Amino acid sequence: MKRHPYRIVLADDHTIVRQGIKRMIEETADLTVVGEASDGLELLSLLKTLDTDLVILDISMPKVRGIEATREIKKNFPNVKVMILTMYKDKELLRQAISSGADGYILKENSDRQLCFAIKKIRHGKIYICPVLAGLAGDLAQTDQKIANPPEPLTRRENEVLRLIAEGKSNKEIANLLFISIRTAQNHRFNIMNKLGIKKTADLIRYAIHQGYDS
Repeated sequence: MKRHPYRIVLADDHTIVRQGIKRMIEETADLTVVGEASDGLELLSLLKTLDTDLVILDISMPKVRGIEATREIKKNFPNVKVMILTMYKDKELLRQAISSGADGYILKENSDRQLCFAIKKIRHGKIYICPVLAGLAGDLAQTDQKIANPPEPLTRRENEVLRLIAEGKSNKEIANLLFISIRTAQNHRFNIMNKLGIKKTADLIRYAIHQGYDS
């Protein structure tokens, strides 16, 4: 059975930006833009009428800004993924975006090289942070979202694995970096998620970023 194209809604108050992003997306097979909005209020209204898989939005939008829009999307449309596309290289905005539930954060200046790759990662349940900003993730120890301490402390090796997970590394990459087997890397990931009471990899990455894990 052929799956439907991945349905994307764009939200940016600059028409020329939306046109450029749309052109890049629709040059990629299996991706399609199903709607566009020029402000956050229009975006939230649009999502009520469209079947949407991913929203790509700017932080600086009229009426309802990107961070607030992200919170509303995650509250009212929990199955919709959100990617922040912005010009701001700002640690606090990155923190707010991740805390609000964003699944990706990339810079407009790098969108021509990273956009479709980021969409692919998000589509497969991962969080994608632009490499230029990934180094800031380790500084995000304090967040508005309070996360309970794990019932069991993580071992030294589990902490090493969690730091690599925070960087978006796959089990194979973790195995290579730590000189362990892929099965051992998988087991560490499984044990970490059990200890933390986390079921999804995206939530595990978000937890790691919240807790200030860095490379």
